[in-house]
Amino acid sequence: MISYNTKDWFTFIFKFHKADTFRTLLPIMLAIGIYAGLAGWLEVEYWQLSETNYIKNITLMHGMLGFVISLLLVFRTNTAYDRWWEGRKMWGALVNNSRNFALKLSAMLSDEHDRAYFRKMIPGYALVLHKHLGNEQTGKVLFDDADLELDQHKHRPNQVAQMMFAKINDLYQSKKITGDQLIILNAEVQSFTDICGACERIKNTPIPYSYSAFIKKFIFFYVMTLPWGYAFSLGYYVAPVVVFIFYVLASLELIAEEIEDPFGGDTNDLPTQKITENIKKHIGELL
Repeated sequence: MISYNTKDWFTFIFKFHKADTFRTLLPIMLAIGIYAGLAGWLEVEYWQLSETNYIKNITLMHGMLGFVISLLLVFRTNTAYDRWWEGRKMWGALVNNSRNFALKLSAMLSDEHDRAYFRKMIPGYALVLHKHLGNEQTGKVLFDDADLELDQHKHRPNQVAQMMFAKINDLYQSKKITGDQLIILNAEVQSFTDICGACERIKNTPIPYSYSAFIKKFIFFYVMTLPWGYAFSLGYYVAPVVVFIFYVLASLELIAEEIEDPFGGDTNDLPTQKITENIKKHIGELL
C-alpha cells in the first residue's frame, strides 16, 4: 500500500506512479485515438456526410447512456471499496484480538516457556494468514523450532489455531489455568478463525462474472460509437476527447478490480505485512 500525503495536489496531478492506470491503458488508448480519428475522417472528409437528424439522435443516445454508465460505475466502485474496507476492518480486529489474547495470557501464565510459545504463535498466525490470503508459500518450517511444521496441502491458518488451542488445553490439563480461564482463551482462539473465514469470503467471492463482463462491454461499445456521433461538432478533436472519456471510464473499472481483492501484492492492497510486523512487536511487549 502506498503511503502518501493526501493534501499534496501537485504530486497527484503531475506524477505518474507505476500503479497508475494511465500506464496500463496507454496501448489501448493509442489504438482508440487512431480509431476515433479515422472514424471522424471517414464521416466528415471521405463520405462527406451532413449533420442529419440521424447523427443528432446518436448524440442524444450517448447523453442518455452516459447517465446510465455513470450509475453503474458508481455502484461498481462503491461495491469494490466496501470489500476493501471490510478487509481492513477484519485485520484491525485481528490486531485487537491478538492484543487481548496476549493481555489475558500475560496475566494467567507465569512459566516463561509457555509465554515464549504464545509470543511466537500469536504473530505467527497473522503471518500465516497474510501468506495464505496472498497465495504465497510459507515454507516447510514456519518458526525457528523444528517441531512446528505446517502441511502445505492443508489449511495453514487452521493448523496454527489448532496448535494454539492444543497448547491451551494442555495448560488446563496440567492445572496451569482453570476451567473458566480455558473458556475465556477458547473464545480468543475462535475469534482468529472467524476473522480468517471473513477474509476468505472476501477473497474467494468476486463480483459476479456476468456483471463484470457487462460493464466492460458497455464501456467498450459506448466509447466505440462516440466518434460517429461527435465528429461533426468536434472535428478531429474527437480523437483526444474519446481517448479521455475512455481513460476515465476504464480507470474506474480497473481501480475497482484491484481493490475488490485487498489481500494481494498490488500497490493499493492492504498493508497486511506491515500489520503483521506490528502485531509481532506488540505481542513481544505484552508477553
